[in-house]
Amino acid sequence: MKVHDLKPAEGSNRRRKRVGRGIGGKGGKTAGRGSKGQRARNTVRVGFEGGQMPLAQRVPKLRGFNNPFRIDYQAINLDTIDGCGLDVVTPASLLENGLVGKNSLVKVLGRGELNRAVTVKAHAFSASAEAAITAAGGSIEIVEKPYGDRRPPAQGNALTNR
Repeated sequence: MKVHDLKPAEGSNRRRKRVGRGIGGKGGKTAGRGSKGQRARNTVRVGFEGGQMPLAQRVPKLRGFNNPFRIDYQAINLDTIDGCGLDVVTPASLLENGLVGKNSLVKVLGRGELNRAVTVKAHAFSASAEAAITAAGGSIEIVEKPYGDRRPPAQGNALTNR
């Protein structure tokens, strides 16, 4: 059997119904569209409600608040630091080991245990991580964020600024 011998099973492909070819036969005159009205004369787009405000426009859209000053940290836990075998852990050394992404701010969290003294330099520390590192004989150092403080300056009360 070859490709040019292939054809569909007998009766599986029906011929298209030709409508609107005179009043004789099944598909004549109104051609299955009923009588009169908008849909008999032309097609109506999906979602059209006859000029009424459509449901898609009546329903309220996305709400909420996107904080432009949010700081996204990449979390590193104590068990990860303990497993990497470094004595001085910095964002650069974590990047080299593939534990954080490029240009990411690192925050050390307190999951797991630290069994040796390690110097950890990161952008932020949780209270439990800070306590665990110092208890193991290590030290912490907070690294400055590359962009500083992104919050707008504080606005004073309008009554006190007179």
